[in-house]
Amino acid sequence: MSDLNATFEAAVANSKNLSERPDNATLLKIYALYKQATAGDNTEKKPSFSDMVARAKWDAWDKLKGTGADAAKQQYIDLIASLS
Repeated sequence: MSDLNATFEAAVANSKNLSERPDNATLLKIYALYKQATAGDNTEKKPSFSDMVARAKWDAWDKLKGTGADAAKQQYIDLIASLS
């Protein structure tokens, strides 16, 4: 496993142990970066307006379209580090 992957996995573990719960905008960014890093570009069907949480998550992930997995992992690592 590469250093980036190991550091990413550590950041994922650390994200579950943050001292404070991040605000919703930060939580969406964490979610979107994780999805981009692990699943790549968003190809899922856009949720309906009535499901606001799923729609917000979908939109946040979709904004990262074209971002490479390694770049998303590094941004995730940096974001979690800034919250710790």
